[in-house]
Amino acid sequence: MANLILSVPSIHCNHCVHTIKMELADVDGVNQVDVNLDKKKVAVQFDEPATEIGIRDLLSEINYPPEK
Repeated sequence: MANLILSVPSIHCNHCVHTIKMELADVDGVNQVDVNLDKKKVAVQFDEPATEIGIRDLLSEINYPPEK
């Protein structure tokens, strides 16, 4: 199992949190998603076939691009 913590500066409200959680939860291999609104961080636990690149790409597609 891999853990990934991403800084996502475009998180501004609870709607953002909900959207990110719902979208990432649908990714095959993602086990847990936690979003911290105050710190603008997304923590993801995942196994294959999910990948860090796939998670980053999905966040960008839904208009929540993580910092590099």
